[in-house]
Amino acid sequence: MIADIPAYPTAASEHVHALLAQMTLQEKAAQMVGYWLDQGGELVAPMADEMASSAASGALAEITRDGIGHYTRVYGTRPVEPVERAAWLWSEQRRLKRETRLGIPALVHEECLTGLAAWKAATFPTPLAWGASFDAELVGEMAALIGGSMRELGIHQGLAPVLDVVRDPRWGRVDECIGEDPYLVGTIGTSFVRGLQSAGVHATLKHFLGYSGSRAGRNHAPVSAGPREVADVFLPPFEMAIRDGGARGVMNSYTEIDGVPVASDPELLTGLLREQLGFDGVVVADYFAVAFLEVMHAVAADRGDAAALALTAGIDVELPSGDAYLAPLVDRVASGALDERYLDRAVLRILTQKEELGLLAPDAFEGEPPSVVDLDTWRHRDVARRLAAESLVLLANDGALPLAAEARRIALIGPNADSAEALQGCYSFANHVLAHHPDHELGIEIPTVRAALAAALPEAEIVHVRGAEVEGDDRSGFEDAAQAAASADVAIVVVGDRAGLFGRGTVGEGNDVDVLDLPGVQRELVAHVAATGTPVVLVLLTGRPYAIEWALEGTHPRPAAVLQAFFPGEAGATALAEVLTGSTAPSGRLPVSLPRSAGAQPYSYLRPILGGASDVTSADPTPLRPFGFGLSYTTFDYADLAADGSASTDGRFTASVTVTNTGARDAAEVVQLYGRDPVASVTRPVVQLIGYARVEIPAGGSRRVRFDVPATRFAFTDRRMRRVVEPGEIQVWAASHSEALASSAASDATGGAISNRKRGARRSLPGTATAVGVVSLVGPVHEVTPEDGRIVAVTVD
Repeated sequence: MIADIPAYPTAASEHVHALLAQMTLQEKAAQMVGYWLDQGGELVAPMADEMASSAASGALAEITRDGIGHYTRVYGTRPVEPVERAAWLWSEQRRLKRETRLGIPALVHEECLTGLAAWKAATFPTPLAWGASFDAELVGEMAALIGGSMRELGIHQGLAPVLDVVRDPRWGRVDECIGEDPYLVGTIGTSFVRGLQSAGVHATLKHFLGYSGSRAGRNHAPVSAGPREVADVFLPPFEMAIRDGGARGVMNSYTEIDGVPVASDPELLTGLLREQLGFDGVVVADYFAVAFLEVMHAVAADRGDAAALALTAGIDVELPSGDAYLAPLVDRVASGALDERYLDRAVLRILTQKEELGLLAPDAFEGEPPSVVDLDTWRHRDVARRLAAESLVLLANDGALPLAAEARRIALIGPNADSAEALQGCYSFANHVLAHHPDHELGIEIPTVRAALAAALPEAEIVHVRGAEVEGDDRSGFEDAAQAAASADVAIVVVGDRAGLFGRGTVGEGNDVDVLDLPGVQRELVAHVAATGTPVVLVLLTGRPYAIEWALEGTHPRPAAVLQAFFPGEAGATALAEVLTGSTAPSGRLPVSLPRSAGAQPYSYLRPILGGASDVTSADPTPLRPFGFGLSYTTFDYADLAADGSASTDGRFTASVTVTNTGARDAAEVVQLYGRDPVASVTRPVVQLIGYARVEIPAGGSRRVRFDVPATRFAFTDRRMRRVVEPGEIQVWAASHSEALASSAASDATGGAISNRKRGARRSLPGTATAVGVVSLVGPVHEVTPEDGRIVAVTVD
């Protein structure tokens, strides 16, 4: 009987069941682990140096005598020539088929968050830039290219996308995240899943669940989220990627929620993920997460305890190696302490995945490996450039941008002005792996901002001065920077982050911060240059939003323009040059609120009334720039909102708006539809993104944008912990950012502005919004079902 083993996979094929029936206990365990071929203590995973000693070592034939489930990062652990490595991999897979008793090849997984993390592979913008683009379709196009490169090299599973919703920018892994709004994260993440899997590579959703909610933004720290926050904020992106994207893989979160480590929680990994969301793929452990149940969480006495907890909770595969799922797990089963059917459950899922990927086919790896590989084609570079350009967010502009034609002498200053690494995120191959091989070439062409500007402005004299480092307190370059600026027509100061891991760098996995000031003395450098009186264009190359009130709203002299770039990838400098020179208009929008201070964290624009400024507190957490904000080189007007007067609680309604380009140049506008449920059974956000559309509009032209909205966009978890849509009036409006309605003093249907800030505290921000429309949701309380729609459809006329 299997009824007492939760979520036992009953739909596996006859072939898979036949393989399982032949397996010894040791062969089952072997399919449930990975093996990290080249791992040698290089710090590319948490505590990798401490954990490496317990990983298996020795001849590969001996290690795989019972078979093997995964090969871990065959291409992504050290720089290897892709063609040579592919030839080795094909040979090794043939050996596994030939020499192991059941002849089952290994599944190969790699990191692919900013492109395939391998030498000579394209590096795309970091996920925070995907969010800033508000362009799910282009992200899907990027993911398909990444998947194509992976499949060509014999890679089967990619460890992306990250669907953690940003809750605190002090967390180092913010650059791996898409944004702070669950719907934005869900739509863009789902598009990535579809794109990657269209190429025959399985996506892996991570990190399930609540990882980004760690206290004070500290990596792996406890999460204190209540079940409603988990259900309404952290869960929706995973639900969308599973139900709408068909994701085949999930990776657990390292953290604990209310004292229970996720890796040991069957309520999350089986009850919620499989029984409620209907996920039927494979759950893989984040690296060393099973062992961490013993060494970090102290909920297991030894590796055998840890293995039993993780396996019964729902983790099918231990990665990166078999530290707990080999001998410790086998001993548990052999002693009778653990039911072997839990292993059967995992192995059936694993073999089904291998069957879906073609690994169990008789002719698997009979063909020849690729003899020529181009992992950075013109298509890769074109998509990388377009996505980078769409992600650049213009935060302020007093007329300094685009650069004037008469600006013939340009001072280019800052530690990130001539650095290829500064354009790439934490999980790029350059910053993730090549940092351990400092003398090794990058393998792809990545022009720096200095090189891209020189190419874009061949007639200009560009004087480059570093001025300072990203980290440290060396101010010795300040005077040279000031002299260069004083003799220039304009100074472009390029500052920000350097991505890395676990203390190497200023942002990235393990690089959490207490404050949100620019690292090192970079703020002082900007001030020193601005004091010369030369117009300053501040370019921020970062992996998180920083508190830069001094640059946007401080006393003069301050920068005349501020341009935010979230690690824009290999073509990021080219895109920056296009925006700086005006050949491309900026169209990125903030996917996270720009904080006023670290003390206001954690903060999200998705807040109830008392989550913001009010007369009952002297503290004001209002962000410096709100979610969805971004300027252009033109202006737009929003008018003529038309919304259906009513809709059923289980139905849909439409809202349409006319957007006009009132400026003199063609440009793209990110049209955002917002909503509010003013009276509900639990507190609700004062503003919530309902849908969005990136729309190209010619100068003087207008577009009619129609949003077809499922009522479930207003669903929430009620007091009985049901996800419901309640009847009543809801408010909707179209706007250029999340605070545009209050900033423009637009009124609701009763004539009152929708704002809860203290009188006089509201600063005026550029932006436009329509009047508010009221839609009555009628009918009984609707309990949301899996069949209900989740996605807003958009048409543009």
